[in-house]
This record gives sequence, C-alpha cells and structure tokens, in this order.
Amino acid sequence: MLKLLLQVTGWVLAHTPEPLLHGLATVLGEAAFWVLPGRRRVAMSNLDHAFPGQTPAWRRRIARLSSRRMVETGLFSLATPHMDERHLHVMIRPHASLVDFVQRHQRTPHPVVLVSPHIAYWEAQIGMPLVLPQPFPEMGVIYRPLDNPGANAWVTSARERFGLRLLSRKEGFAEAMRILRRNGIVGVLFDQNAGLQGGLTTLFGRVCSTSELPGLLAGKFNAELVALHPRRLGFWRVELHLETLTTDGTTEGTTIAANRWLESKLVADEDLCASWLWAHDRWRNQDYPERRLRLEAKRDFLAAELRARGLDALPRRTRVFVRLPNWLGDVVMALPLLRALRASRPDAEITLVAKPQFLPLLEGWHVADRLQPLPPRGWGYFPAFWRLRRAYPDVWLLFTNSVRGDLEAWLAGCRHRFGIGRPGRWRPLLSHCYAVPRDFDERTHHQLELWENFLRHFGLAVAPDRTPLAATAGAVPGGIGLIAGSENQPAKRWPVDHWRALIAARPADRFVLFGTANDRALTDAIAAGFGDRVENLAGRTTLPEYSARLRACRLLVTNDTGGMHLANALGVPLIALFGPTNPVRTRPVFTAPATLLQPPGCPRTGGAALADLSPELVLAALAQLEAAPTR
Repeated sequence: MLKLLLQVTGWVLAHTPEPLLHGLATVLGEAAFWVLPGRRRVAMSNLDHAFPGQTPAWRRRIARLSSRRMVETGLFSLATPHMDERHLHVMIRPHASLVDFVQRHQRTPHPVVLVSPHIAYWEAQIGMPLVLPQPFPEMGVIYRPLDNPGANAWVTSARERFGLRLLSRKEGFAEAMRILRRNGIVGVLFDQNAGLQGGLTTLFGRVCSTSELPGLLAGKFNAELVALHPRRLGFWRVELHLETLTTDGTTEGTTIAANRWLESKLVADEDLCASWLWAHDRWRNQDYPERRLRLEAKRDFLAAELRARGLDALPRRTRVFVRLPNWLGDVVMALPLLRALRASRPDAEITLVAKPQFLPLLEGWHVADRLQPLPPRGWGYFPAFWRLRRAYPDVWLLFTNSVRGDLEAWLAGCRHRFGIGRPGRWRPLLSHCYAVPRDFDERTHHQLELWENFLRHFGLAVAPDRTPLAATAGAVPGGIGLIAGSENQPAKRWPVDHWRALIAARPADRFVLFGTANDRALTDAIAAGFGDRVENLAGRTTLPEYSARLRACRLLVTNDTGGMHLANALGVPLIALFGPTNPVRTRPVFTAPATLLQPPGCPRTGGAALADLSPELVLAALAQLEAAPTR
C-alpha cells in the first residue's frame, strides 16, 4: 500500500506544472513552520545556538526558508523516479569542481569516500552519472533502508537507474569495501546525530555525535575524502558542488574535518545555510534523559577537536538552567553539586535561577555563566518565565519541590525539566522525575545525598566537590562569630541566657553577632552590657558583607541556620548547635572543621529542646576546636 501511495503521489507531482508545485511547496513549508510548534522551536533553538550574534528576525527568516526547502526536497524526491532524462538534465547540473574531480579520477583511479550533509536536494546526487559529460566511476551509496520491503525495493530501483548503487547499512558494508578496493567511490550521508555509536565532536561549538564511518573507510583504504553538496539555484534547479577535504588520515581527524567543512560552509554562505535542515535536531544524541548530565559516546574525539581548533576548553553551548532553593542554607549546600555539574558537562552554559538577594553571593562562586533573578511577585511573575522561552534552555534542573517552580520551567519552554518525585506528590509539569526509592528514609540521609542521587539519575558522572571556597588574599582571622537567630523556626535558637553565659565565660575574647534585621531584638538582648567586646551586626550587612565578616572569624558558634552553611563553605571552623532539627539531614557538608552538638539524650536525628544544651558543653567544644590545628 505504501509503495502504491508513493508511486501515485510521485507520478502526480512529476506531471504537475512547476509554478503550481512551487506555490504548493511554499504553502506547505510555511504551514510546517507555523502550525507545527515543536519543529519550529527546534529550528529556532538550533539557529539561536549556532548564530547567537544574529537577530531573531534573521534566524526566523532562515528557519522559514529551511522549512520550505525541506518540503521542496520531499516533493522532488517523490517526483524524480517518474522523470525522464531530459527533465533531469534541466534540473540537475554539475559544477566545474565535480567535472574536474571525475576527470582527475579517470586519469589516476583511486579510492574515494564521498560525504554529503543533510542539505536540501540531496536526492539530486543520484543524477551525477547522467549529467556528467564523461563516464562516472563505480559508486555505491550507503543508506538506511525503509521498513516497508515493497516500498524500499521500489525506491532502491528508482535511485539506481543511472548507475549508482545503494548499499544497505545493514548488509552493504562488505560491498562498500570491495568498491573501494576497486578504486571506486563510496558515498555516506554523514550525520551529527549518530547515537552512542558515533564519535563525540562539535558543530557550531555544540557537542554532537558524528558518524565515524567515513573516517573508518578513508583510513582503512587510504582514500581521498571529498564533500558533495547541492546548491539550490531555483525551484527544482540544483548545481552539484564538490570539494576535497584535507585530513590527517585518522578516523578522528577525518570525522572532525567533515564537521568543520560543513560548519564553515553554513557560516560563509547564507543561502546554503537556509538549505540545511535546521528542524532536524543534529545535536539530540546528547539529550537522552538518563545521560543528559554527562558526555558519552562510543568514541570521544573532543580532545582532538580542541587541538584542531586551538581551544583550551569546550565552548559552553548546552544551556542548563538550575532553579536553586529559596533558603540560603539549601543554596549553599547545592554548591558541591554545581561544581560537579560543571565538571561532568564542561560544555554546559550554566544559568542559576535564584532569589535576587543571593545573586551577589553566587557571582563570587564562579560556578555559573549567567545569573537569572526571580522576578518580583505579582502579575508579571509568570510572564517573565514565558519570555525566557527566547533563551531556548536545553535542560532545567529543579532543586525546588513546588508547583510554582515546575510551572516556571514549563513556561520557559524547556523540553527537559528534571526534578525529584516523592510518593504521593505528582509533578505533571516536569518532563522527567527521579523517583525517590520507597526504602530511602530521608531522615537518615543527608539532603546532599538525595540531590546527588537525583542528578546521577540523569547522568551526573562526577562526585560533589566539598572543598571550601578559596580564602580571600590578605584576610586575617579575628574574633569569635555568633549566629543566634533563625529565620524560619524559633525553636532552633539557643536561649539568650546561654549565649550570654558563653560570652561571659570568655572575657578575653571579642565576639561578633550576626543575623538579619528580624534578629535585632534578640542580638540586642545578648549583647547588652558587654560593651565594645561584642559587635552586633544583625541587620547591618549585605549578603556579600556578611560573607566577608564571617570569613574573618577565627571560630563560629551557630544555630542550625543558613549562616552555618555559608560559614562552612567559607572554611570557617564552627560549632553547630542542633536540638529539634536533624543534623543527619542538614549538617554542614564542606570539609572545613565542624563540630556538631546536641543536647544530652537527643536522638541522632534530632527532636530535643535546644535549651537542654548547656553553655558548659559548648565552652568545652570551643576549647577543643581551638586546640585543633588551625586552617
């Protein structure tokens, strides 16, 4: 049935006046662009990644032309089996470069591997033996057979009628090698979406998986590598161009050379650029959800690619957006995984989406390429995420667990939206969830472990980096810092009398009280009567100033709060006071010295009153920490 449908459709197209067909192709191409939002977004995203310096209007024009030419190519492929030689002579003509190549091959026969990209009118190459003025060398073209045997047999016979032979990917490799041994030509439609069987390379700076078959054949038979591309002269009018590519003879060098040739052509020639099929996602190999956060393929040519391009590192072209948590402590605990993400996907352009007050802190961490502040709450909040669709994010990682965060990612139009799924919590706006195992008791595992499992589920291949942030040059450790407040749970606060007893027991020390403006009444009560021996900074520092003053402390005593995690990340030795909260789940994660204290008899996972933790126990721990080697 499929064979009959192809035959009838092709016959009708071959006998329809060209002006009518041209109009039909234009209408269908525009319809494919505007009516199929998925294909339109793929094309626009690919062009935005490849040509970030061009205007949106330019990219839209190229995408529309590409869509039209894709339809033209489809109609041409259906119609050519029903066209006689006279018609094909009018439609297809060889460029002088192709004529010269064939003449040279006649004089000195040698094996040739011909690569052809997915440029409109690739079907025209079947007419090469017909339109050249001299006999054409023996040539086989490796192709992927249709699943329908009848339709495949008909298509094969139609394409072979002028002398080219089609060699099935399933069974034709042996014949391809025999052709090369006979100094013939083997053609390959080379692909940048070759799955795990390809070699990792780049195209427009983005990592892709390129078929290494041309390189394998060229290397094995010491074959010349040539590239053929059709140039559209008008509707159903094509000129076939050919170029010899220079390679080092290795598989990786040949694979890289083919990609670099294609990239140079598309950059230099706008008309040829419009003929490439941008709606076909040639970079999609690296977006299998379970491997999204690492680079993986059968062969890795990236080191050779960097050498060939004179680069020290991969361009960061895979756009990864990370929605950070809303609490300072959680943001800090995510830092080891952000570092791991950078190492696991060195090609990632990382954008951190976070509360505006965290951005100055995040900027100093140097783990992100871009910072995206959450917009103010109100009518404009969600439209701001809709506008992010124009940034064409590739991956959106959510450390949040709210419907609001899921809606943000969905509105941004990101195809891969990854989050954590828990029993009883349905997250339909995510594309994929890491399902927390039912036997994973979150009370007995650290938050960082859960997050690591989440990212490893999607391919993270590097362990979290728990190294504290590098110290600022010239910083001199000073007094003892105290964090007495707690932004979200008053029960986490050590009593005022206990703090005062600690200060009174250390008359030779200077102390610095930290906190927010909401903690001011609490810190005033703690500092009362101690004079200038206690500096009260609560509510008087910005987040960067808070960070700098924390780093200057030689020791810190703190409740379980965001400042505890920040100090730990800064490498400040600390004593953390836990009572009702669970240190197993929220203890400091960086490798700086940290002593955890709980009230006597407190369960390991918390649950006791912090008032039961005496100042004497804290003083003893403080003395022990002071006696330890300094940082």
